Amino acid sequence: MGAAPQFRVEATEGSARATRFATTHGVVKTPAFMPVATRASWKGLTHDHLMAIDPEVVLANAYHLHLRPGESLVQEMGGLHGFTGWDRPWLTDSGGYQVFSLGKLVEIDEAGVSLRNHLDGKRVRLGPVEVMRIQEALGADIVMALDECVALPAPRETVEAAVARTTRWTREAKRAQTRDDQLLFGIVQGGTDLGLRTRSAEELGELDLPGYALGGLAVGEGQAALREATQAFTPLLPSDRPRYLMGVGHPVDMLEAIEAGIDLFDCVLPTRNGRRGWLLTPDGTVRVGTIEHRRDERPLDPTCRCRVCRTHSRAYLRHLFHVNEHVATTLGSLHNLTFLVDLAREARTRIRAGTFTEWKRDWVERFERGEAKRRAVLAADPKGAARSEIARDEQRKALPEG
Repeated sequence: MGAAPQFRVEATEGSARATRFATTHGVVKTPAFMPVATRASWKGLTHDHLMAIDPEVVLANAYHLHLRPGESLVQEMGGLHGFTGWDRPWLTDSGGYQVFSLGKLVEIDEAGVSLRNHLDGKRVRLGPVEVMRIQEALGADIVMALDECVALPAPRETVEAAVARTTRWTREAKRAQTRDDQLLFGIVQGGTDLGLRTRSAEELGELDLPGYALGGLAVGEGQAALREATQAFTPLLPSDRPRYLMGVGHPVDMLEAIEAGIDLFDCVLPTRNGRRGWLLTPDGTVRVGTIEHRRDERPLDPTCRCRVCRTHSRAYLRHLFHVNEHVATTLGSLHNLTFLVDLAREARTRIRAGTFTEWKRDWVERFERGEAKRRAVLAADPKGAARSEIARDEQRKALPEG
């Protein structure tokens, strides 16, 4: 079950690579960023928005869908593809990150996880077999084995125990798999310890899975440690299978990881930050809701293909966020997701053309110059913009609503 996908490396430049592999619902071309639809919904975005973004793969979470509406209902409605109407490749996460994030609500033992439902407090039991059954009912094209994710930093013995459990649970997941149209990915754990990562990669590699992920990063180790770990650990993953770095969506982190040989990414930050008005551009992050953009006629990013950048000025976006219009969150999410999907696609184009290294260096330098400038402005007057906004809010509240 879950045989190796029809995987092909089309081009390389150093360790960076452009690849493709087949799923039941289409071919996936990488590098690729996967928008997150935790509950089978992209917060604030419609099917038409997603069609415009045009991602290679989208991601949902097995734990959350198990709670609501339940995998049986999703299966009855034709799986994720029929239930949502998105008939392209889906990936479902096993819920291992939710086990990590729920903290005190969780008890882990050798057979699986017991946790309190965060919605009603009822006990939920998840093991590697149960998680496979849930994901088989959901019908995703790519499914993840249950793993144990440890917050960093952590004692070595804690990380070592998580590696051992993850290996056992992945073996059980593979034995439990009954569908041959789903690609089962294993998750390499080990924190920032090269020895433990090597052990995890070797043990999971023996299972000959269709794909492999680096998990347990971007969980508190810091950006510098994340980038260093990605460089060190990516070569441990099989070169003839897709490589997935879980939970990473900062554009510079993505490009650094692509340079190291990673193929797939996902993260909730593009939509989370988009809803807050923190919007990505090649010149750094723009906080479009601040007063400096009140009369700014420029588009957010003149090079971006999204409808937000082709239609609206920064002044209009600033207005929408300032008055808390619901559509502002939709526009922010739409732009940020388009930005990252297109960034990964541009990386693929550059790898195929043999110009990735130089392009990536120049892109990162430009982005980080913009970030440094933004930080300098905040450091020079950290409350100035906020005071101006508060004063204008007070003036507005004193006037009758027109």
